[in-house]
Amino acid sequence: MNRAAICCAAGILVLASAAWAQSMQVFHGEISDSQCALNVHSLTRSHQEMLKSKSMGGTSNTCSMYCIEHLGGYLVLSSGKDGKDVFRLDRPDLVHGFEGQKVKLTGTLDAKLKQIHVLKIELESNK
Repeated sequence: MNRAAICCAAGILVLASAAWAQSMQVFHGEISDSQCALNVHSLTRSHQEMLKSKSMGGTSNTCSMYCIEHLGGYLVLSSGKDGKDVFRLDRPDLVHGFEGQKVKLTGTLDAKLKQIHVLKIELESNK
């Protein structure tokens, strides 16, 4: 009886891991803050207006960090044409340090929440 239960449990784990692996996706875009990416204080879904005003730093990185620390923003991935696809990221511990950078992100998408569960992140190669 124990042997049958172990085989059944092993089979379930194999099927679950296969289903999980199939839902993994690769996303490309820029790590940003929600304030700029969602047009809270930017008309172009970018850091350009803030950088021109020099009120929030001199780079996309410093602008993102300022908005997150002082204005209640959170880390997002902006992708698609003109950065109009914005996804919340659930692992700021993995993503911190990539603010303002173009990245290749591997994760699973919760389309209902527009949130990516981040599994891996790396800088986008410029090939």
